[in-house]
This record gives sequence, C-alpha cells and structure tokens, in this order.
Amino acid sequence: MSRPPALQAQTCGPWEMKERLGTGGFGNVIRWHNKETGEQLAIKQCRQELSPRNRDRWALEIQIMKRLNHPNVVAARDVPEGMQKLAPNDLPLLAMEYCQGGDLRKQVALSVSASALRYLHENRIIHRDLKPENIVLQQGEQRLIHKIIDLGYAKELDQGSLCTSFVGTLQYLAPELLEQQKYTVTVDYWSFGTLAFECITGFRPFLPNWQPVQWHTKVRQKSELDIVVSEDLSGEVKFSSSLPCPNNLNSVLAGKLEKWLQLMLMWHPRQRGTDPVYGPNGCFKALDDILNLKLLHVLNMVTGTVHTYPVTEEETLQTVKARIQLDTGIPEQDQELLQEAGLALFTQKHTADSRVNDAAAVDTDLLFLFDNQKVAYDAQVALRPHPESVDYILQDPKKNLHFFQLRKVWGQIWHTIRMLKEDCNRLQQGQRAAMMNLLRYNSTLSKMKNSMASLSQQLKAKLDFFKTSIQIDLEKYKEQIEFGITSEKLLFAWKEMEQAVELCGREDDVDQLVKKMMALQTDIVDLQRSPLGRKQGGTLEDLEEQARELYRRLREKPRDQRTSGDSQEIVRLLLQAIQTFEKKVRVIYAQLSKTVVCKQKALELFPRVEKVMNLMNEDEETVVRLQEKRQKELWNLLKIACSKVRGPVTGSPESMNTSRLNSPGQLLLQVPSGTYTVPESVRKSEELLLESQKLCSQLENVMHDTMKDQEQSFMVKYLIFLYK
Repeated sequence: MSRPPALQAQTCGPWEMKERLGTGGFGNVIRWHNKETGEQLAIKQCRQELSPRNRDRWALEIQIMKRLNHPNVVAARDVPEGMQKLAPNDLPLLAMEYCQGGDLRKQVALSVSASALRYLHENRIIHRDLKPENIVLQQGEQRLIHKIIDLGYAKELDQGSLCTSFVGTLQYLAPELLEQQKYTVTVDYWSFGTLAFECITGFRPFLPNWQPVQWHTKVRQKSELDIVVSEDLSGEVKFSSSLPCPNNLNSVLAGKLEKWLQLMLMWHPRQRGTDPVYGPNGCFKALDDILNLKLLHVLNMVTGTVHTYPVTEEETLQTVKARIQLDTGIPEQDQELLQEAGLALFTQKHTADSRVNDAAAVDTDLLFLFDNQKVAYDAQVALRPHPESVDYILQDPKKNLHFFQLRKVWGQIWHTIRMLKEDCNRLQQGQRAAMMNLLRYNSTLSKMKNSMASLSQQLKAKLDFFKTSIQIDLEKYKEQIEFGITSEKLLFAWKEMEQAVELCGREDDVDQLVKKMMALQTDIVDLQRSPLGRKQGGTLEDLEEQARELYRRLREKPRDQRTSGDSQEIVRLLLQAIQTFEKKVRVIYAQLSKTVVCKQKALELFPRVEKVMNLMNEDEETVVRLQEKRQKELWNLLKIACSKVRGPVTGSPESMNTSRLNSPGQLLLQVPSGTYTVPESVRKSEELLLESQKLCSQLENVMHDTMKDQEQSFMVKYLIFLYK
C-alpha cells in the first residue's frame, strides 16, 4: 500500500490541524487541536474518489454515529464552525471525540468491548469490521476507556435481518462474508472471537499468514470445537480445541474462555454464538459470567505452582482449604496461607471472599501456601512447558526460518523469558511473605520477653523483701525468747515459709530463655541482611529487556529487509535466563529454609516463655499469700498478748503505753470495793499476783519496743509490698 501524502498544516479559527491518526476505506482521520480551550477532535474526511455506493455508506455512518450513545462507542461531536469549508469535497465531515491511548493491541478489555458490541446489535447495527485497530483507548478520570470506532462498514439490519454486501478486513472476516453469502450479527461474533483470541495469544487463530483462498480451503476442515489452526515450523498444519501457550491466563479462565471461543468461532453461522445456558446470541451473557468470576490465586511454595479457585461470597476459607488439600496433598491443618505482608489467614477469622480478586486482575491478590510440617524447602520448582516452536528452535538455533516464523518464535521466546522473570518474582514474594511473617512472630516474642523480664524483676523484689522480713522476725524472736513469748508452732511455720519461698523465682529459666531469644534475634538480623531480604532487580530483568528489544527490532524491520534468518542471539538469551532462574530459585529456597528454621524456633519458644511467666505469676501469688499469713499470725500473737495484759487490743501499738497494771485486782472483775469482801483464797494468791504483775509489765515493755521498731520499717514496707 502506498503511503498517504503528507498533510499540509491548516487552521480554522482557534483550531489547528495536527497529525493523521489513520487511513481507512473511506478516507483519513486527522487530529485537530483548539489552542484556546485545549479540546481535541478526530475529524474524519472522505476521499474524493468515493463511488456513489460508498458515498451513501458514508452518509449512513454519520447518521449512525449521531444517534449512538454508549460509553464504549466513540461519540460524535459537532464539526467546528467554518471547518466544513476546508473539506476536499462536498461530503460532510465527521467529528468525533479523540481517543489518545492507542488501539486494543496495547491492552485487553473484553468486557467493555463486548458491552459496546452488544449495544450496537441491540440498536440493529452490524459493525462488520471489528479488529484491534478499531477499538481504541481513551484516558478517563480513573481508568482507560475502550471505545469502538470506524463504523464506515457498519450496516443497519433490514426487516429480514440479512445482508449480502462484502466488506471488512479480510483477516477478521467471518467465512460467510468471504463466501459472499447472506449474513447476520453472527459475523461480528466471528470477528470478536478472532480479536479476543489475538488479545490472549498475540496472534490470530487460523493460519494468519495464508492467502484467503488457501486459508478458506484449509480452515473449513476444522471441527466445531477447534479454535486454532496453525502451521508449525516444520510446515505441518495442526488443529486444536485448546488455547495455545504461552498466554497470560490462569487455568480457570483459560478453560472457560476456550469453551466461549468455541461458540464464537464456529464455522456455521447459525450455531455461532449460541450458549448452552443462554441460548442463541447468549455469548455476551456467557462472557459476562466468565469475566465476573471471583478468583482466589494460591502459590504453592512447595512446588512453585499457582492454583486458582473460583469462589463465592458465601464460601469460607475452610472449604477452600479442603480444595487445596485435593490439589496439593497438604492436609488442611498443616496449611498456612500468608498474604504478601506476612499476615496469616485463619479459618476461624477469614472467609475466602476476603482475598478474592477480579478475574481480569493479575497477581494482585496472591496468597502463599506453606506446609507447616516441612522444616526445610527444596528447590523443586519445575520450568513451565515451552511452546512447541520454542522447543523446536532450541534443538537447532542456527536453522533459517521465514520472517513470519521468526516473528512468532521470537515473540514466544521473549514471553518465555518474561514468564521466568515473573515466576521468580512470585517465588521471591513468597519468601518475603514468610520473612514478614517471621518478623511478626519475632515482634510478639520480643514483647513477651520484655514482659517476662519485668515480671522476673518484680518477683525477685518481692522475694527479697519477704526473705529479709522473715529473717528479721526470726532474729527478733530469738532475742526475746528468754524473757518473752515462745511458740514452737509459730516458729515452725515461719521456717516452713522461709523454705517455701526458696522454691520460688525462675531466674535461671528466664536467663536461659533470654539467651535463646537473643540468639534467634541474631539469626533473623542475618536473614534480613541477605540480598533476598530486600526488593531488588536482577539479571532476569535485564535479559527480558534485551529479548524484548530484539523482538521489537525484528518487528519494525522495513518490508524490504524482512528476510529469513536464524535465532541464535535470542536463544542465547533464553538459555541464560533459564540458568539464571534456576540459580535464583536455589538461593530463594535456601533463604526460605533458614526462615522456616527461625520461625520453628520462635514457635517453640512461645509455650516455654508462657509457661515460665505462668509459674512466676504462681510464685508471686505464693509470696503474697505467705506474707499475708505471716502478718495475720503476728497480729494474732499481739492480740493474745494484749488480751492477757490489759483486755481488748486497741489496734495501735502506741496505745499499749496508755494503761498499766496498778494492782493485781485489775485482772479480776471490777466491782466496787466497799460492797464486796475478797474471799480468803484470793487473798492468799495476792503475793503470787504481785509477782506476776512484774513479769507482765516486762512482757508489755518488750512487745511495745518490738512493735515500735517495726512501725516505720515493717508496716511501711508491707504496705509498699501490697500495692506494688
């Protein structure tokens, strides 16, 4: 095709003509820019040599555009005043919104494209020229918007819903259009299915490099379920009902889209687009169901395999774990699912829907599966199977291939290297998730260590106080035993208390645990210092970039330079990428094994620390109980002594000085002396009582001195002890 002539700069008021956006069957599309408002328009103008039939089609396109209103169909705009005069002929200009994001080859968005196509069909319009170039991207406020353009070949359905005109781009045309037979909206199904297949795989499904006649003869031999007819590098034509690799789909989407493509790419138009559930023309609803799936992606860190599970809002994590067990063989109770930040999902707290993501998202919500029974992880990650063409060229990189063969196999090699890079990155994310999880355990363990040390110091202080206090009591008891009170039972009880508290205190256990935790802390710091402990680029990124650049240069070769050649250079990059991948995987899994060992040590320390803390709490309760018991015994002793000395105890040691035994008669009932005669037996005891008075006075003085000594020490310390 000859290159269209260069544009001559023109202006129309504030509007300036910019570059040509595209050239179609009817004419050119040119971008215009308003200097004052910044607004941009895509102006489509027809060529002068249009036939009368195409002039009518042009008028129909403008008519259709002006009455359509859908967010995913390009919208018509008013032609700026005075611009019509610049048209090269008398045909009207078509002004449309400008979509600056490029065409669909840059991004896959089947749902919005299907919505726009369904809208056209509901308005009884067949597009007839669907292809990636006719679905463009426009930057919205928060996302890219996909819009169908170029309705130049669109046709409104007549009452019979059949059309016979032959239009459209050959590579995307339905067979009935090539055969110039009557057709319906199902021609757009074929084009849309072809477009979807190309977005998924990077190439068209049916012999994309064959001429129309040979293409038609061979492709019509396919079965209704075949969605691929390809020619391998040896020249053999193969038919398949499965999506070829490589592609970016997970296993769930790949399986469902295979069945959907089988509906869209049926050779016979009457069956095309008929869904088993929704019936004729039910393909759009079937696609909605597929694209609205909620999926849970789980990377098994034991094998490096990603498992994908469709889930509902009602499904729990426990039911998902049961499905994981069937796929991986890891029992439910041994499964640990970690988020990227290292947070663990627990069956009791999380539902499956808490980590599901849109089917269109890629690796945004990946969970990492670990086997809690494994104490070490081996690098058992297998490489993805290579496409047949890649395996073929690996056997003989020097083999000369036609340009279109080179373009396909180089593209697949680039994709293979990119997948190696992404697989390695996912494994590294899993290792980092395990590291983050370990750091969370370590943080909790550090808090427990601090609590344990604080509790140990508190217990030690109480023990020291108790031991000092009881030692003082025993010493004071010995000092007064010769002229004071004796109680073998009390003495025995105090000595038992002294022996009992010797069993309290866990300083050795605490010291041992602190040493183990400090050693674990050192191991964790060493892990963090490892290069894998931080995000980083690597050789795989460089190799992927080199392969992409080789592929880009190949595709952009001028037509006169598109000759056959070998694949030695790009195969060398692939072999380097495989070696680098295997090396990095070994490093990742060695690091992961160390992380698992540290985590196991942390898990073993938790119950030991908790046990020691519980024992220290029990020891503290024992000390408090013994202290209270000893205090009660002291006060009971004082009560008995004081009751013998002067009646009821006032409760204050100082009050013991306010009364003295003036005469032995005070130990008797106090009655008026003038009305009662002391019996003879009592008078005989008078001398004995006078002697006892002296001894009681001495006892009272001893008790007073003892209580006064303890007033500022023992009682104050006891209060501090109780409220500490």
